[in-house]
Amino acid sequence: MASFALGSSSSSKITPWIFIFPLFLLTILPSISASTCSSQKFSMNKNFEFCNDLPQLSSYLHWSYDSSKSSLNLAFVATPPKPTGWISWAINPTSTGMIGSQSLIAFRQSNGQMIVKTFNITGYGPISPSEIAFEVSNMVGEYSGGEMRIFATMILPKNMTTINQVWQVGSSVEGEIPQKHAFGPANLNSKGTLDLLKGESSSSSSGGGSNSRLRDRNIHGVLNAVGWGILMPIGAIIARYLRTFESADPAWFYLHVGCQVSAYAVGLAGWITGLKLGGKSVGVRYTAHRNIGIALFSLATLQVFSALLLRPNKDHKFRRYWNYYHHSVGFTVIILSVINIFKGFNILEPEMKWKTAYASVIIVLGVIAALLEVITWIVVLRRRKSANRTKL
Repeated sequence: MASFALGSSSSSKITPWIFIFPLFLLTILPSISASTCSSQKFSMNKNFEFCNDLPQLSSYLHWSYDSSKSSLNLAFVATPPKPTGWISWAINPTSTGMIGSQSLIAFRQSNGQMIVKTFNITGYGPISPSEIAFEVSNMVGEYSGGEMRIFATMILPKNMTTINQVWQVGSSVEGEIPQKHAFGPANLNSKGTLDLLKGESSSSSSGGGSNSRLRDRNIHGVLNAVGWGILMPIGAIIARYLRTFESADPAWFYLHVGCQVSAYAVGLAGWITGLKLGGKSVGVRYTAHRNIGIALFSLATLQVFSALLLRPNKDHKFRRYWNYYHHSVGFTVIILSVINIFKGFNILEPEMKWKTAYASVIIVLGVIAALLEVITWIVVLRRRKSANRTKL
């Protein structure tokens, strides 16, 4: 891995900072001014009584509510991951999640024009435009500088002044069908309640359901990284290199077995947590991650039971073939584990430091294995040379 640092030179000491600093301010001020809903301005002199900076996905909601008509006039502002993506704001009259939400979804058509359509979200599968439970009018979409806006007027039931709101962004649209959004923490926590009269909102990011699922995802990742991704390679290194040294026998064997059994136990807990997550996330599929996980768990289970029940004695004629099998399956499990852990990082999207930390551990183990490979070959060659001299 390479690291980069900013160097210094004599020319940097005479840089006219007095000119650069104002330019720096001019660069960052637009982004600062756009960071809150109160600074946002709309075309056609559209004004709203309230606005909220929503706590997830860099989104904003503006609204005015006419209690005499139960009329909600709103503007939702968000930036999709890609210009070809979509944004959505919804009211869920029956629960706090996505299922059951009465949604307004905006995206760009093939000609670049913005369009807003209504969607009744009844499941996690493919969705299509449909009527929703509320009367909607004046639906308009706008796009500018990567940012999308939804304007609409909704007629709500009488006395429905506190609502469950759900908002979301996605990266792609096929035809007029928004495709699945990401499932990072921000996406899973983009929901809450809104008091239309008081102008107050609360986020469900501290709610039990999403927090519990996120906690399980983190536990799943940590257990698998420690079990399959760290302990398992360490156990393989112990078996391959320590047994070369006669003084390490039989200690290396017990260390190897202890390490691999611990790795399997921790990995099993991680695998069970993954099954639990799958049960909580109906309709959410990470096919490659799941299939690799099933394959490595099956091979690891086969490895454990074959070592306990089918391992021939050292002098057995089939011991050589069993060793070939044992080594090949073991290294396959390790390779699949490392690949799947990085796929898990891409799904969970933790802070980069965790991915970097795990990559650093793997690199260190690789360097240790390479050094031990050289050392053990030197020991083996010297031992063979000494044995040949003894025969002579």
